[in-house]
Amino acid sequence: MIGRKSAANGALLFLLLLGFAVFIATYNLVTMALHHHHHQKRESGSELAGGDPVTGTAAEMRRPGRRTRPFHVAVTATDAPYSKWQCRVMYYWYKKKKDGEGSEMGGFTRVLHSGEPDSLMQEIPTFVVDPLPAGVDRGYIVLNRPWAFVQWLEKATIEEDYILMAEPDHIFVKPLPNLAHEDRPAGFPFFYIKPTEHVQIVRKFFPEEKGPLTSIDPIGNSPVIVKKSELEKIAPTWMNVSLNMKEDPETDKAFGWVLEMYAYAIASALHGVQHILRKDFMIHPPWDLKLGKSYIVHFTYGCDYSSKGELTYGKIGEWRFDKRSYLHGPPPRNLSLPPPGVPESVVTLVKMVNEASASIPGWDDGR
Repeated sequence: MIGRKSAANGALLFLLLLGFAVFIATYNLVTMALHHHHHQKRESGSELAGGDPVTGTAAEMRRPGRRTRPFHVAVTATDAPYSKWQCRVMYYWYKKKKDGEGSEMGGFTRVLHSGEPDSLMQEIPTFVVDPLPAGVDRGYIVLNRPWAFVQWLEKATIEEDYILMAEPDHIFVKPLPNLAHEDRPAGFPFFYIKPTEHVQIVRKFFPEEKGPLTSIDPIGNSPVIVKKSELEKIAPTWMNVSLNMKEDPETDKAFGWVLEMYAYAIASALHGVQHILRKDFMIHPPWDLKLGKSYIVHFTYGCDYSSKGELTYGKIGEWRFDKRSYLHGPPPRNLSLPPPGVPESVVTLVKMVNEASASIPGWDDGR
């Protein structure tokens, strides 16, 4: 049993959850202090991925005779309007980029945790699973995510050998190749996932006999491209570690909204799996200013600017785009573009949302 809890208590909790189907998805929320820290690092250009250099260039992906390795795109989601409109935008751009040059994007599944079909079943390929029992997540909705993947992997027919774990607020800005290398998955390095700065806590779940803390990658579960057979091994451990972390008050307090991200990183290390770290996997407006060579725009942060194009993060701007402004329904079509001086990343994000909303039938009613 991992952690300080008794074997009996841990086993009881694990068996309880195995009696229910589960699921969901959401976003990596962090504090304003983290936002500010991220901004400083991006502006200075000092943030390093650590570990492996970027590998697998576009030229390599296109070389003659290279075997295609398609991956299945899986996004966990709720049936709330907030989740629905993001999934619709994401799926629109998945379809636009899927068959582009260099793409190895295969099928797509929205793993819906509501337990019953919703209004997007005909629009987006969807696999319905049951939600966690009421109260089990204790308000931490992301706790459902690992068990959702366990359930989906057990019950669904997945043709591809690889899986991309994605989130509704991911927009594909260009065709995505398979960034994994055979049995070694690829993940995005998050600057705030720092196992070596939480030694006592992490060692509760990753004991010394398992190896050094540097074996734990600075990642979350998304975006990650991983071999299906590897994920089938990791997912139950990821779930178990997440539950035990949430049960431990010290760990819960220390990790907060990124607890489940740490759980995936630790679970992977427990199975001896390390990831290729790809900083070009995605960008985060407004902190990342340019698209560069990135494949995904992750719009988890609010974008607030003055009429002069100055960032006013933490203060509602004269111009803003924040997904949390649209909890109860989709954003209107034809959102106003940001003022001059706003970074390319933010302008591109708004233009892509506008194109999707203009092209998707029934957008205004939210389906």
